[in-house]
Amino acid sequence: MTARRPLLLTALAAAAALALPTGSALAQTYPSKLITLVVSFPPGGDTDALARTFAEKLQARVGQTVVVENKTGASGTIGNAFVAKAAPDGYTLLFTPNTFATAPLVLKPGTGAVYDPLKDFTPILLAGTQQLFLVTHAGSGLNTVKDVVAAAKSGKVTNYASPGSGSPMHILGEMFNRSAGVKLTQVPYRGSGPAIVDLVAGHIPMMYTTLGPVAQYIAQGKLVNVAVADPQRSPLAPNVPTLAEAGVKDAEVGAWQGFMGPKGMPADVVRTLNGHLNEILKMPDVIARMNTMALIPAGGDPAALAKINQYHNERYGKVIRETGIMAD
Repeated sequence: MTARRPLLLTALAAAAALALPTGSALAQTYPSKLITLVVSFPPGGDTDALARTFAEKLQARVGQTVVVENKTGASGTIGNAFVAKAAPDGYTLLFTPNTFATAPLVLKPGTGAVYDPLKDFTPILLAGTQQLFLVTHAGSGLNTVKDVVAAAKSGKVTNYASPGSGSPMHILGEMFNRSAGVKLTQVPYRGSGPAIVDLVAGHIPMMYTTLGPVAQYIAQGKLVNVAVADPQRSPLAPNVPTLAEAGVKDAEVGAWQGFMGPKGMPADVVRTLNGHLNEILKMPDVIARMNTMALIPAGGDPAALAKINQYHNERYGKVIRETGIMAD
């Protein structure tokens, strides 16, 4: 009996292995049930709105329900960590902005949820990119980067608005300070909305922001689009110079939105999702929806998202450590 036990155990293990779906077998039947798309921020923002657009389109393509679930808190780390711990079968996905790459770095010790943005996830698709802009109140007299630097050095302007400590806009503010040799103090708001209200009212002279939320005020002449914090001029505002063109170099911060899954997803499932999402990105109504958010559609293979995520984590992480940036 003792001699036969190893053979019996081997046979049982082989049978169990045959009963488990392989990556290819899973891909052939995927998806066969509801897909949950996690958004780590509250409803109403650009990330949530775009996630729901993609969920609707993906549901129509795959014939299975796709629901958006908001798991908010701690600069997005709660929802992000939830997805990192989910089964890597393609049924729990994450749609996230680029704060994903730096949030664990700006949280105070003991706050938020822990995850590694480079090791704990499977990149699926880079949906789009956003450029950040330096925008000023029209009555401030800050119409150029030169005006801003001169006003900061003279003490005429001492602060700027951001949607929150630790945000990409805060990181950009610190990079601008360092490059321009000034010391403008961040005034953190609870999101872009309240900051823009005060900027339009003239209560604060300037802020760093994506273009979508302020485009109407720029068109109305209430705000001035001074410069874009990108190596290239924006196709959405081609007459606006880059910060580098205006003399402030090495102050370039961008934003992105993308799809991630838990680490270890089968390659065939990733390819299936990537293919569907790339096709959705070509739809005219999706492109139009992204344009209203000043998002430039990206797409491509998962490597594109992996590359930009690593770049943001490493480059902005260096700035965070050097300047001591922390979230509220």
